[in-house]
Amino acid sequence: MFVSRSVCRFGFCRSPRKTHDGIYTSSSVWILSRYSSRPTTKDVSVRYSFGRPVLSVRLPAGHEGRFTLTPMLTTVGDLLRDIAAKDRGVHSAVLLNGDGQRISSCTFMETVLNKDFQLVINDVTHNVRSFGQGPSHEHVSGVDDVKYMVRLLHAALTLPQRQHAKHSELLVKQEKLKEQLKPLETVKVQMAKDAHSKASMLGWVGLAYLSLQGGFLGYLTWNVFEWDTMEPVTYFITYTTSMIFFSYYMLTRQDFFCPDVHDRQFLHFFYRKASHQKFDVVKYNELRDKLAQVDDDLQKLRSAIRLQKPVNKVQNVS
Repeated sequence: MFVSRSVCRFGFCRSPRKTHDGIYTSSSVWILSRYSSRPTTKDVSVRYSFGRPVLSVRLPAGHEGRFTLTPMLTTVGDLLRDIAAKDRGVHSAVLLNGDGQRISSCTFMETVLNKDFQLVINDVTHNVRSFGQGPSHEHVSGVDDVKYMVRLLHAALTLPQRQHAKHSELLVKQEKLKEQLKPLETVKVQMAKDAHSKASMLGWVGLAYLSLQGGFLGYLTWNVFEWDTMEPVTYFITYTTSMIFFSYYMLTRQDFFCPDVHDRQFLHFFYRKASHQKFDVVKYNELRDKLAQVDDDLQKLRSAIRLQKPVNKVQNVS
């Protein structure tokens, strides 16, 4: 029995039992053979760009996919997930070693790139040739790669000085913008108070009108006329009010909601006041946007300085 299982383990059994996935079984031993007779292609290559290997392969959709690998960090599972995300037509993708055995998804690409391997996508086998033994992350090809490495080294050495210099520059810009905004902010606050008072007064006037209208109609109903006489009057008043609300919608393309009406009247009074006082609203908004951008850049830069890491490109605010 031991001899027969050993023979079956190496695939020499003459009458194996076939499953629906093309996997042959013999008792408790499984032999993966679905990739042995699949067509092979040469539409794949591995080249080094900026010191990192880049895998180029023709995907089932017809376009070429390029996958940058970090050998000491990227695993086989990461590469297969990137391939599946790149093309939705990828239903299955595995990596096989030179003996046709499947490579574990936990294996780092550092190990895989040391030898020739096969990339199987939708039962189509792509042969990938290795560059040989040795740590793949040390491959550097071409003058561009050398320049890139020099730039990285220069950035690492000069990063703290450049960050502090940029921090000082942003502080100066922040102070200048605050000085330019200070007189405009004073005028803007006063105009906002006046506009808010007028918009609130308009609301109180509307409430007073409705109160007087209700009281007057009640007086006519109970003291002067009967309800049979006042009922048509109240109907026409209600109909006229509905027409007023519909006219507001046709003119403004907005529903009649009290907060929206208040904000609309506030802006109306504010811009009319700005026009009378020749207040430059466009310049004020531009300065506010620049100050907000500078504050955001300062926050990012201070976080980067505390963490001692590079910061994303800071926008230039003139």
